[in-house]
Amino acid sequence: MTQKTETDHWMKAESGIIYSDDAADFVAVSEVVRDVILEIRYYSTFNFIGDRIDGYEEPIALLTREAAHALKAAADELMEKGFRLKIFDAYRPQCAVAHFMRWAEDTEDIRMKAYFYPALDKKVLIPQGYIAAHSGHSRGSTVDLTLFDMRLQKEADMGGPFDFFGELSHPDYTGITEAQYANRMLLRESMIRNGFRPLSSEWWHFTLENEPFPQTYFSFPVASIGGKRS
Repeated sequence: MTQKTETDHWMKAESGIIYSDDAADFVAVSEVVRDVILEIRYYSTFNFIGDRIDGYEEPIALLTREAAHALKAAADELMEKGFRLKIFDAYRPQCAVAHFMRWAEDTEDIRMKAYFYPALDKKVLIPQGYIAAHSGHSRGSTVDLTLFDMRLQKEADMGGPFDFFGELSHPDYTGITEAQYANRMLLRESMIRNGFRPLSSEWWHFTLENEPFPQTYFSFPVASIGGKRS
C-alpha cells in the first residue's frame, strides 16, 4: 500500500479522522468476486429515502483490495454450499452519508416509512443511531449483503428486509423461523471465518476485521475506477 501525504489528496480532520478522495487502493468487487450479484440500493430509488443517493454514479460495488479478497474467500466457501453473495452496498462516499443526515433532519419526508421504519418516529433515527454523521462504509472495508440460493434461484429468506430500522434486523432476533435464523447464521459464520466482524444491529452488515483505513473516510464517488490491479 502506497504511503500517502497531504499532497496526495489527504486532509487531516477532527479527532484524528482523515478525509481522502484517493481511490488508488480500491477495486470493483465484481472484478475479484466474479460470481457476485449486485443490487446497489442507493443507486436506485428503492431505499429508505426514496431517491438516488448523492455520490452513487454507477450501480457498482467498490471495496478496498484487502476487503474484496477476503470477501472472495467467503463467496467461494458459500458457493460450495449452494449460495452466491448478493451485495446491496459496499463503499459509501462521505457525501452520501451527508445526504442521509439531511434527509433524517427533514421530518416531513416519510415517503418510505411504511417499508423501512414503520414502528419508528423519524425524529428518533439520529438519536438512536440509525443515521450518523460518519459510516464505516466510507472507510471502504464494510459491505452490506445477503445470500442468493442457487437451488431456489432467489434470495435466501432472512426473515426481514435489508435496511429495516428495528429489532427485526438484529442478527440474533428470535421472532423469525428456524430456517430464516439458520440463513442469517450461515452468512454470519462464513463472513466471520473469512475475516469480517458483524454488527449487532444489522444481519447484513460486515466490516473487515483488519481494515486498512480505520480512521480514513473517503469521498470519491461510486463509479468505475478502471486500471486498478485486483
